[in-house]
Amino acid sequence: MTDNEKTQASQAPFEINFPTFILSLASSIQISLGMIPHPANNKPQVNLTSAKQTIDILGMLEEKTKGNLSDDEKKLLTQILYELRIQYVEVSERKQS
Repeated sequence: MTDNEKTQASQAPFEINFPTFILSLASSIQISLGMIPHPANNKPQVNLTSAKQTIDILGMLEEKTKGNLSDDEKKLLTQILYELRIQYVEVSERKQS
């Protein structure tokens, strides 16, 4: 077993649920928007195509889960989508100018 595999095996798993899934996608979008340094090189990188695609996935999840989410889950998804869409527009406009 490599050192990396030992480290991964020793880390306690976190609960995977709808909010952690949404937050994971949101983090991925923020990396694609250059708001969080890319884990591979610790530098901000902008990939608008990836960001838009993942935002669209969150939008699809919002549509497909209507009526099936708790109030907290619905609020989380709605708020994150709004914030990420605004951030996407801001980064897109900066990149064009």
